[in-house]
Amino acid sequence: MNAPLKKLHIKTYGCQMNVYDSERMIDILRPLGYEVSDVADGADLVLLNTCHIREKAAEKVYSEIGRLKELRGEKEARGEGRMTIAVAGCVAQAEGIEIMHRAPAVDLVIGPQAYHQLPELIARTHRAKGERLAADFAPEAKFDALTSDRTVTGPTAFLTVQEGCDKFCTFCVVPYTRGAEWSRPVAAILDEAQALAAKGVRELTLLGQNVNAFNGVGSDGQPSTLAKLMYALADIPGIDRLRYTTSHPNDMGDDLIAAHRDLGAAMPYLHLPVQSGSDKILRAMNRKHGRQAYFDLVARIKAARPDLALSGDFIVGFPGETDKDFEDTLDLVRQVGYASAFTFKYSPRPGTPAASMPNQVPEAVMDERLQTLNALIIEQQQAFKATLVGKTLDILFEKPGRRDNQAIGRSPYLQSVYVEDARHLIGQIVPVRIVAVGNNSLQGALLETVSA
Repeated sequence: MNAPLKKLHIKTYGCQMNVYDSERMIDILRPLGYEVSDVADGADLVLLNTCHIREKAAEKVYSEIGRLKELRGEKEARGEGRMTIAVAGCVAQAEGIEIMHRAPAVDLVIGPQAYHQLPELIARTHRAKGERLAADFAPEAKFDALTSDRTVTGPTAFLTVQEGCDKFCTFCVVPYTRGAEWSRPVAAILDEAQALAAKGVRELTLLGQNVNAFNGVGSDGQPSTLAKLMYALADIPGIDRLRYTTSHPNDMGDDLIAAHRDLGAAMPYLHLPVQSGSDKILRAMNRKHGRQAYFDLVARIKAARPDLALSGDFIVGFPGETDKDFEDTLDLVRQVGYASAFTFKYSPRPGTPAASMPNQVPEAVMDERLQTLNALIIEQQQAFKATLVGKTLDILFEKPGRRDNQAIGRSPYLQSVYVEDARHLIGQIVPVRIVAVGNNSLQGALLETVSA
């Protein structure tokens, strides 16, 4: 008789890299008899895959641990055994010792470069209160331990190609939680991509903290570039679309710009964070580029690929930011024009240089600036979407919609597109006429429907 399956619940916070890591942790644990549960109640193992970028990240984790402790007590009272609680990801890496002291209910704390050790570590916690903290930096060991055979449920997938960061922006914890820049070997990436294509994946999003700094070893034993990797991935039968995130402007080389011009699989959508439009603030952030260098880079990219749309990241209220500095940011946004953007209020991260800088901006001022910036970004986003109405775009259908026979796909610009009578097209790339714009999506119609 087969042993009953154990229930695994993973709560993922933050970036796409964490989504990828959660998927790989599921792959690691499935052979041990775990099945994924959508709820924590009754789970045998709960993993919190944490992110340290967002405001008050650690506090949210501690709040969730408190809730899980109550659920564990209820599970034990029902005679259903003990729930194992594990904290993974960047908060685990940055505050692992603090978590163990402050939250003794946590059985295991595991950093983002050590999750391949999960089976062994869980076994130790079941035997006795053994080692609770695993936070070593060894990305090559992690990826060597992972199989290229992944569980996928649709035609899109994330694929990590690079980890870590050497830029040391003064507001950012990534160099301390993910370590130095490291790139996977090209052969390993291609093996994983081929396995994904065999399972029906049509679109890959290449992930890295500084993904365009990729320099993994190629078949010739020499460092590759992200552009060369993209050409190799596009040669895999079935892989029709390529995206990548997150980029640093200083690593946007000529060959990568040319790839956007020449490679049909490269989607015309680029996430290119700038963070501020003020040269003074960019220097304080240690971004290592100025506003004019960013303008020049954008001009070169758009000259190579005129239909390319940009996304960005912006931080308001960085220490020392004046009204003039903020106006410089608004001016940059007006000049560049964004199809979308992520905007944040500055929040100090322990251990980062910016946390101890003078002239911290009052919360009320940050709130007002964020509202102003968001209003401008939303205006640009809606204006960009309006330009697509009446155009025909190739849509990759991903999943069913809420209505009967409706399907949801992705445009080349990463927007959700809802189309009626298209559920039979899931997994396919189909030309669709854009007929209407919603707040967060587009409405499309199949060409036969439009002509009828």
